[in-house]
Amino acid sequence: MTRNGKGGSLPAMSESPRAQLIHIDVDRRLGHEWDEWDGQPLPNSGNYDSAPGLFLAWGAGTLAASLGAVGLVLFLLAPRLAWLHPSIPALVWLALGGIALVTWLWFLLMAGSTLAGRPLLPERLAERGPLLWLMALTSRVADRFGRRDWVENGAVKVYDFFASRRNRKVGAGELLLLIPRCLSRAALDGVLGIAGKYDVPVFVATRGQLARRVIRERRPRAVVAVACERDMVTGLRDVAGKVPVLGLTMTLPAGPCKDAGLDLHQLEAWVQTYLAPEQGR
Repeated sequence: MTRNGKGGSLPAMSESPRAQLIHIDVDRRLGHEWDEWDGQPLPNSGNYDSAPGLFLAWGAGTLAASLGAVGLVLFLLAPRLAWLHPSIPALVWLALGGIALVTWLWFLLMAGSTLAGRPLLPERLAERGPLLWLMALTSRVADRFGRRDWVENGAVKVYDFFASRRNRKVGAGELLLLIPRCLSRAALDGVLGIAGKYDVPVFVATRGQLARRVIRERRPRAVVAVACERDMVTGLRDVAGKVPVLGLTMTLPAGPCKDAGLDLHQLEAWVQTYLAPEQGR
């Protein structure tokens, strides 16, 4: 039996080794990403499943708006810059044009990767680099239009597309499974069953700081993380540049931070993606 944070117990998984559970706390305590929640049911019962193309469309719009804003500022400042030297505005416009050209070339290669079915960019120029920045910026823009969670779901799919195709393999002891405190009992039992099957340690991340701390202390070579879209995008921004991560978002039928569900088949697929062949059972 495995003890939970309130002294209760979880049923042992039958015919499966028990997972190494580092910590667990299942009470509802809203994370800071959900401070504005009013207690009403979430749209579509908390299922924000979206196509990767949604993020790509919002990402393109975000890049266009950002470059346009910089161009507007430059247009307004051009007369003042010309006072310093007549050639400065032209040089700055040339630099902005070069940045815009490189940015759009990068974006086209990223979007083209999803169409081609294979990464056209190295990981430091995609899921462990500029893609994390674009995900965070696009999330802020989409939030202003009430579409944050849907866009972030598509963003995580684009991120996983790249991360899952790097052919990175680690041992079971080198992989860490990060899960939130808010999983339903059925989902938690399923996660522990998968973790026990592959002998992968599990850490229940009650706070983002604790998740980052356990990564620093245990030094995994790869991480499979489960979280809602908001926490996932924030967590990937903080961690994915330092250690390879595959992310899996959840459904929130009871609202945020309680009784969340997840796709256990996809979770096992992500675990298998990272494990060396001899680690599977």
